[in-house]
Amino acid sequence: MNRQKSFQNDQPCLYLVATPIGNLEEMTYRAIRTLQEVDYIGAEDTRNTVKILNHYNIRTKLISHHEHNLGQSIPKLINLLLDGNNIALVSDAGYPAISDPGYELVKAAIDNEINVIPISGANACLDALVVSGIAPQPFLFYGFLDHQDKKKKKELQVLKNYQETIVFYESPHRITKTLKLMEDILGDRPIALCREITKKHEEILRGSISEITKVAGDLKGEMVIVVSGNNNVIEETVFEQTIVEHVDEYVSKGMTVKDAIKEVAKLRNIKKNEVYATYHQKDE
Repeated sequence: MNRQKSFQNDQPCLYLVATPIGNLEEMTYRAIRTLQEVDYIGAEDTRNTVKILNHYNIRTKLISHHEHNLGQSIPKLINLLLDGNNIALVSDAGYPAISDPGYELVKAAIDNEINVIPISGANACLDALVVSGIAPQPFLFYGFLDHQDKKKKKELQVLKNYQETIVFYESPHRITKTLKLMEDILGDRPIALCREITKKHEEILRGSISEITKVAGDLKGEMVIVVSGNNNVIEETVFEQTIVEHVDEYVSKGMTVKDAIKEVAKLRNIKKNEVYATYHQKDE
């Protein structure tokens, strides 16, 4: 068991700092102070992070940490932490580890008994969820579907019976194709398509998948899709009796075996031939 009391020990800290997803004014006081006070900042793209640092006059040294250099950056950052340095991890926008690099470093920090501390802030998933007009809980955050259509179809097939609201991320050049696949597999459900959240051209489209697909090709910017859950899932009835016992029950109430088999097949939503074969196996 790993038990962390974040502010009651002398261990070094890895801070997961949420950064603005568009509007720079959404940087919190705590996030700014943390980035000023840590010894290093691990950044997904140092060029993007410099813009935030310059805006808030933060001079902390940057270290590149992205999905293509994890093998080098994780040991480097862990060694710095073990030497007593405090480090903040940021992604290009939003929360580190949410569809962005971060999870692997967090795991390594935990394994080394380093404090991992969240610094709250902007998150595109939650922003879209609360303005969607679709039930916000329970919800499933799925993130990006696979880029390949074949794999994307399989993912949607798995998700089609989920009753929870589902939140996806998608890029503008794939949005139309993704929405068409959703309509084909999930059905024409209510959704909300949110783009450019917190930015000047923020737009939220609410309607059916088919309605929004008609205009999706003209939309730009990073997108969040909030999809309502499947409200038509038929819950499978669990029978305590075996099929034979079920048929015998109706026979004992005066039904013929033929009618009892027909009734049991109807109640269990299976073919009469299956019930017939199972019932008469007892006589063999």
